[in-house]
Amino acid sequence: MRFLNLFAAGLLSATLTAAAPYVKRNETGICTTNKRKAWQNLSDEEKAEYIDAELCLMNLPPKLGYNWAKNRWDEVVYGHVVQSNVIHDVGAFLPWHRLYMRAHEYILQTECNYTGAQPYWEEVLDVDDLAGSVVFDPETGFGGNSNGSCVTDGPFTQLQLHITQYTNYANYCLTRDFSTTIYQGANQTHLDECYASTTYEEAWMCYVSSPHTAGHGGVGGTMLDVVASPSDPLFFLHHTNLDRLWWEWQQANLSARLTDISGRNVPRTSYLAQNNFTYPGPEILDYDGDPYNVTTLNHTLWMVDLIPNATIADVMDLRGELICAEYV
Repeated sequence: MRFLNLFAAGLLSATLTAAAPYVKRNETGICTTNKRKAWQNLSDEEKAEYIDAELCLMNLPPKLGYNWAKNRWDEVVYGHVVQSNVIHDVGAFLPWHRLYMRAHEYILQTECNYTGAQPYWEEVLDVDDLAGSVVFDPETGFGGNSNGSCVTDGPFTQLQLHITQYTNYANYCLTRDFSTTIYQGANQTHLDECYASTTYEEAWMCYVSSPHTAGHGGVGGTMLDVVASPSDPLFFLHHTNLDRLWWEWQQANLSARLTDISGRNVPRTSYLAQNNFTYPGPEILDYDGDPYNVTTLNHTLWMVDLIPNATIADVMDLRGELICAEYV
């Protein structure tokens, strides 16, 4: 029960719309400080700055007071691991990950002096040649396939990881194991099917089952671990791309889709064994802002003190001051 009480305490902590330390509005008055680009459209200098910021995060000391955390990266990963059963297979899936992408982007900017925005991996471009993607270039990208063994090229060679769904004291390496078959879920046909969805619930389930699964399963290895997949730095480019796809769907009928949210709060499948935490019970559901098992705009998105909590309503507009982004 201790873990559940901590979770509830986190949800009860100040729910703030924390604007970035700077915001920039374009001529329409819209906040667009964070101009998020596809990885292949970054210059080599921009790619190097992003990779350096990620390495910085892995070398920064922890700051949240967890005695098991070896660095700031552990704390960022933990934010996803510790609540996997309330952010997957639920209506809050896309909004929670939108805010998590912002948390990661914000920490890079404020703690590692990163001057860019969170890039994304435009995965549809690599359906015919996954291994040849620019994101896997060992010189300017994230390193390549390791066939289930430790990654041995690129900036994250032999990267040591510490958190799994069972323990925060592990010591294992980053792995990848490509599947071109699974990766076909990222193709344009699947994207078009999702884009044609008429409701959030239909869109959410489509995007999760096709492009989302394609990215995780296509890369494989650490990325295939539902719980600890943020341990692979490529996770953040993958989920930013998924957020871009959701934003494109929202923009197709923005006046209606900025408030279109639905879905369950109790997942159909348990992902997390850590601390004997299985499904969310009343200890969490009483504090998430929703009627039982119904996702609403009032739903609290817990960021585990990485950044202040927010509600789904706070993140629905990508151009609002909380996310303050546009995809270019």
